Amino acid sequence: MNLSQIELLRVLQETNLNLSKAAEKMHIVQSAVSRQLHLFEAELGSPLFERQGKKLVGMTPLGLRIMDEVAAINRAKSNIQHIAADYLDSNQGVLHIATTHTQAKYFLPVPIQRFRTKYPGVKIYMVQSSPDQLIEQLHTRKADIAICTEKVDQEPDLVIETCYEWHHALVVPKGHPLSEGEITLQRLATFPVLTYSFGFTGRSTIESAFKNAGLELDITLAASDTDVIKTYVRLGMGVGLITAMAYDPQADNDLVARDLSTIMPSSRTKIAYLKHNYLPLYSQHFIAELLLAAKEISC
Repeated sequence: MNLSQIELLRVLQETNLNLSKAAEKMHIVQSAVSRQLHLFEAELGSPLFERQGKKLVGMTPLGLRIMDEVAAINRAKSNIQHIAADYLDSNQGVLHIATTHTQAKYFLPVPIQRFRTKYPGVKIYMVQSSPDQLIEQLHTRKADIAICTEKVDQEPDLVIETCYEWHHALVVPKGHPLSEGEITLQRLATFPVLTYSFGFTGRSTIESAFKNAGLELDITLAASDTDVIKTYVRLGMGVGLITAMAYDPQADNDLVARDLSTIMPSSRTKIAYLKHNYLPLYSQHFIAELLLAAKEISC
């Protein structure tokens, strides 16, 4: 048994047990991949893969159990590399951030700008996607830190830090009936609603508020991008429910924003990273910048 064989198991899992793709990723011929697998299985005394001819079609119960250990070994290998790099120069590296469009546009610019001033040698790569995909980015080590509102607190192998609390706001064109007067869930429920796609930017909070009040939402358009929602509000398709921070009094001066904090619960944006991952010093400082920016929002 050697580290190359352990790495081969990881690559096979990553390529859905495709021998040719695994060989390509490891820069060896396919016959060498097959030989290494047979040697490994012979040493263990039991097959790790189910086969149809020469094709791998699944893993045996033993193979599945061993893959848990392979993941732990790979994590340790990555941590060793990060610890060594941090020891040699903690001001150089790459920070991969997974987040949603809303966080990337409305919250992250200030902390990223501050961080770049302190750590100009750290490259930042940002991936914008759905909360489910953000969690996958962490598990596959394509992201070091995830920042979003939904989903992450359901994962037991993540460290979760609350970043900041925020509320939704109603946006309507000037002169709309809801631009003045008391705002209630009952009034809102009489209009078609434009808001976030399910799983994005506190959509579950909106759903819960109306459900608890015994009301049904008429959502005529859902999008992950706040600017898309505002565009269709301007076209008169309905009233918009967006995060309050996304309303810009200057750029959105044709719209009226109404505070919904008294009729809808607050939402929480969270920072998440894998429990057993080593976070380089610059990543820890980036999280500190996030928390500082969050504190300033709350003040």
